[in-house]
Amino acid sequence: MIPVLLAVADAMLVNGVGLGLELGVSIAAAVVLLVRRRFPLLVFLLTLPGLYIGYIWFAPMIGLYTLAARRPGRARLGVCAVLLIAAHFFPYPISDFEPTDYRENTLVLIDATVTSAAPIALGLLVRTRRELASRVEDLTRSLRREDRLLADRVKTTERARLAREMHDVVAHQVSLISLQAGAVQVSTEDAAARAGARTIRELSVRTLEELRHMVGVLRADGGGEARDLAPQPDLAELPRLIEMSALDVTYEGGVVAGAKGAKTVERAAFRTVQEALTNIRKHAPGARVRIRVDPLDAVREDGAGRSAREGESPTGRGLRVEIRNGPPDATAAVPGLPGGGHGLVGLRERAQSLGGTLEARRTSDGGFVVRAELPYGRVGTEAG
Repeated sequence: MIPVLLAVADAMLVNGVGLGLELGVSIAAAVVLLVRRRFPLLVFLLTLPGLYIGYIWFAPMIGLYTLAARRPGRARLGVCAVLLIAAHFFPYPISDFEPTDYRENTLVLIDATVTSAAPIALGLLVRTRRELASRVEDLTRSLRREDRLLADRVKTTERARLAREMHDVVAHQVSLISLQAGAVQVSTEDAAARAGARTIRELSVRTLEELRHMVGVLRADGGGEARDLAPQPDLAELPRLIEMSALDVTYEGGVVAGAKGAKTVERAAFRTVQEALTNIRKHAPGARVRIRVDPLDAVREDGAGRSAREGESPTGRGLRVEIRNGPPDATAAVPGLPGGGHGLVGLRERAQSLGGTLEARRTSDGGFVVRAELPYGRVGTEAG
């Protein structure tokens, strides 16, 4: 709006306020500046009569500046510059032109040339500055992206280092446990001791396999799941896990293991049971344990806390895992195993990542219950 007001003021200062052709074409040249951003070339051409007849400068100079800033082009700007020079150089009416007045004509030509060159130069400068600002912004984004990639690379390197350290330390200790258990299994004549040593060896071998898988995941580029490693446990492994837990466990499984598209959910269910059994060994030795694994769309919690098969769960199809233990046996020895206090937190995060929930609380009889609902998601639902 300010360029329009400047052009109107220029028209009135040059031509006065009296009505006439000169003031009319000058005001028209000022008004068309309102659409200069949308039609810069047309607006510039419409301001030339104001310069030729009304002797105004602001409107055609603003029009030429807008054209240079928005529609740059050598041929276009050259032709427009020549038109502005001609409109400025030749007087109105054309009959007043004196070809023999060389000094005056030269001064007017120089003035017209400067009048046309200045807005073109300023418009190109502004356009170049905008392009440079845009490129600087793109460069800044690129540098930020490179910084993130560098940070990811550093994390990947550190992950690989930690994986090597974990493998060297843990694998060595577990291997020694396996060797010692093997020695006991061979040397002892006690059947119970041999069975215990065999269980220890099997657990050690399984721990080493899972450690190998975890190390492969940590060393994989981008943190993705590594291939050609040990298979991950699922519901089919639960009976074996319960057998080796050395706890009084009652297992009630109502799900067929290995359902298509549900491997991630089965793995989460297995880890939930595994962590719950570990906590029971730590904090409730000698307690009786009941484990239930049911289809999520076939169980519903009633008011008394019992599972009843009725209808479909609001969370959709999936697995419902419940591990419930009674109070610890006062005569049983507490193993004093170390713990970091992050097991249930990790289980809850795993359940949430699958779109499910996990509840862990004490019961009225002094025991503890861990209940997880793990939906299969879209793939598992279609398979079901």
